[in-house]
Amino acid sequence: MSEISATIVTLNEARNLPRAIESLRCVDEIVVVDSGSTDETCEIAERLGARVIRQPWLGYAGQKNFAAQAASHDWILSLDADEALSEVLEAEIGAWKLGAPAAAGYTMPRMAQYLGRWIRHSGWYPDRKVRLYDRRHGAWAGDYVHESVRVDGVPGEFSGDLLHFTCGSIAEHLRTLDKYTTLAAKEIREKGKPAPAWKLFVSPGWTFVRSYVVQRGFADGPQGLAIAWMAALYVYLKYAKARGLE
Repeated sequence: MSEISATIVTLNEARNLPRAIESLRCVDEIVVVDSGSTDETCEIAERLGARVIRQPWLGYAGQKNFAAQAASHDWILSLDADEALSEVLEAEIGAWKLGAPAAAGYTMPRMAQYLGRWIRHSGWYPDRKVRLYDRRHGAWAGDYVHESVRVDGVPGEFSGDLLHFTCGSIAEHLRTLDKYTTLAAKEIREKGKPAPAWKLFVSPGWTFVRSYVVQRGFADGPQGLAIAWMAALYVYLKYAKARGLE
């Protein structure tokens, strides 16, 4: 049997953390690495049986790699605090533990709940992510945004959904967008990528069309329209902030 350590990095996640931990009945250990919560995150984690480690922020990839190295087992199941295993995925991972691993990592489709609706189009689904991996043959990479697990060889696949509970309001989405566009702009500048003025005008429009029309965001109802608008705004702010950082 392959034993699994689940890892979650947190900062003020008292609202989300119980749902994430309670979906992890298929693992052998839960490690929560907290970067300075001022709410009841750590107390909740300990009450629900997780081992809590306090660690100042190392960046997204750095913090998640720290959590993996602090785990007791080589197989790591990495979740964000606003995610949870679906019952199908939980059963699938439980069955996988009984056999011999066929790959160094495994992807799973991630389905997001946005403004109260499960999103199945808009470029948001299936959004496959490697989240179960052998730390001896894989690690997180990415300095600023869009960090991901890179593993040796071709990853295997699970079919059950990883559930992602995203923004519950437009205001929450705007706050998140402001944070991540700042990080994306810093990444553009530090890597020396171009941020020409034309991208401020062309890229947002194309992003909207791709999300709402090409990727069938219209089938996601009003939420699909909001996603397309926010995607366009993300692109605009990313390049506007990058140019401002010059």
